[in-house]
Amino acid sequence: MTILIKNGRLVDPSQNIDGTRDILIKNKKIEGIYPTGKGPDADKVIDASNCLVIPGLVDIHTHLREPGFEYKETIKTGTMAGVRGGFTTLCCMPNTKPVNDTISVTEFIIEKAAKEGACTVYPIGAITTGQNSEELTQLEALIRAGCRAFSDDGRPVTNSQIMRRALEYSKIFDVPVISHCEDLQLSEDGVMNEGFVSTIVGLKGIPKAAEETMVARDLSLCELTGGRLHIAHVSTAGSVKLIREAKSRGITVTAETCPHYFNLTDDAIISYDTNYKVNPPIRTPEDVEAIKAGLKDGTIDVIATDHAPHHLNDKEKEFDSAAFGMSGLETAFALSFHLVKHDLINLNDLLSKLCVNPSRLMRINKGTLSVGADADIAVVNPDTVYKVDSSQFLSKGKNSPFNKWTLTGSIEQTIAMGKVYDWT
Repeated sequence: MTILIKNGRLVDPSQNIDGTRDILIKNKKIEGIYPTGKGPDADKVIDASNCLVIPGLVDIHTHLREPGFEYKETIKTGTMAGVRGGFTTLCCMPNTKPVNDTISVTEFIIEKAAKEGACTVYPIGAITTGQNSEELTQLEALIRAGCRAFSDDGRPVTNSQIMRRALEYSKIFDVPVISHCEDLQLSEDGVMNEGFVSTIVGLKGIPKAAEETMVARDLSLCELTGGRLHIAHVSTAGSVKLIREAKSRGITVTAETCPHYFNLTDDAIISYDTNYKVNPPIRTPEDVEAIKAGLKDGTIDVIATDHAPHHLNDKEKEFDSAAFGMSGLETAFALSFHLVKHDLINLNDLLSKLCVNPSRLMRINKGTLSVGADADIAVVNPDTVYKVDSSQFLSKGKNSPFNKWTLTGSIEQTIAMGKVYDWT
C-alpha cells in the first residue's frame, strides 16, 4: 500500500528541510520526497494543507508498567497513548515487576510490543540487579537481547563504584547510562520542592541539592571514565549550570528535561492536587527560567515525557501518601510547542530535541524523514486550540495536572511504521 501526504510544511532537522513538500510512503518506509504537487499517485492521500509534517516523536523516558503493573498501564495502552501524542518510538524504563534486569524480561517486552504495540518500543535495561545498587546486571547480554540503554530510573545508583563501572562499560559498548540523580538521604520522606511553598502548605520538602549533588558526582565519574552519561529529568537551575560547565570541559554528557519542568512551578501545590506530585518535584520560577535557558542554548539536549501513569487509587490519597508521577505522552507536544509559540526556541530546535537528538543518543534510525527510513510521521495543525480532557486519554493513567488546560498545536494524524492513526 502507498500513502501520499501532500501540501504540508515538511520540517526535518535531520536533513535541514523546512518547506512545502509531498512525501510518499511505501511498504512501511519513506519512498520519496517531492515538490508540492509533484508526488505520484497513491492508494491513500492525506491532505496536510496548513499543517506541519514532522518526524514521529521519540521518547527516551517512558514507563509502560508491563510486566507487573498492568493495572496502571500496558504496552498496548501506553503505545496507543504514544501515537495519540505523535510519538512513534518509546524507550521504556526497567522499573517493572520483575525488573528488566534479565534477558527474559527484555525479550518479553520486545515480543509483546511486536504483537500488541502501536509503535516501536525499545527496552532500557536496569543498571543493577533489582535496581538495588549492589551488583551490575549482565549488560552485554541485555544489549544483545535488545536493550538500548541502562538506567535504574525510579531509584538512583547510590554506590559510586558501581556507577563508575557502569560508565566504563557504557564506553565499551557505546550505550548511554541514564542517571536518576537523587540523594536518598537528602530527599528522604520529601514530597515536593523544599522552599517557601513547602513551608506554607506544611509538606516535607526535597531540596534542590538532592538532585545537584548526584549530578555533580555522576559528572565527575563521567569525566573519570569517558563513559556516556545521560542525566534524566533535569529540574533545577543548579543542575543546568553543572551540566553546562561539564560540556564546556568536553565531558560526554547529555541531558533531558520534561514539559512539566518548564510549564509548572511549585506554587501549584497550594491546591494539594496530587497530580502535581512528581519526582524530582516541580520547582521554582527561577528553576523554570533556567530550564528554558538550558533548552535554548543546547545544554539540555532532549525533551522526554517521564510518562508515569497511575491508577486512580494511587493518586486519590493525601499528598504525603500519593504516588509520584504524571501521565505525559498525550500532552507533551503541545506543552513543548508552547516554547516555539512564545519565541523561546525555534521549531527546528524543538524537533531536534523531540526527534533527532533522542534517536542519535539511543543509536536508532528514527526521528528522520529521510528516504528509506521507517514511515514514522506526525501531522500537526499548529493553530488548533483545544482543551485537555484527561478522561479521554488513551493511556490508562488519567493523572495529569494539565487537565482542562487550553493548549495550541494538535496531532492530526500519526503514521507509525506505515500505519495511519487519524485523530481528526
